[in-house]
Amino acid sequence: MPVRLLTSSVLKWPDGKSVDRAVRQWANACVSQRGDVVRIGYFGSYARGDWGVGSDVDVVIVIQRSRQPFGQRAAEWDTTELPVPADVLVYTEEEWQSLKEGGRFSEALQREGIWVYVR
Repeated sequence: MPVRLLTSSVLKWPDGKSVDRAVRQWANACVSQRGDVVRIGYFGSYARGDWGVGSDVDVVIVIQRSRQPFGQRAAEWDTTELPVPADVLVYTEEEWQSLKEGGRFSEALQREGIWVYVR
């Protein structure tokens, strides 16, 4: 979240390098706790470098399989350690493979996605 400068009332929003470093640390912690992670990355404004005050980080996670419906999977991932709010999308390997076959979202991920963990 934003941090207050010691001698000022100004809030400073975390920059791209800080968020990248935090996502990488968070991903490493997730991988050490779960054996089903295939890949973790992020996309959107922080990946493109055009983030601004109030931007969130868009995280994509691919896991081997899940019994949970797509819409409920993100709740299993605690992102409170990240310095900005996070939108988390969790796909199974099978879903990920069909997603990669085309579409605008798939193209955007291929163009701008930054993978911080790949098994």
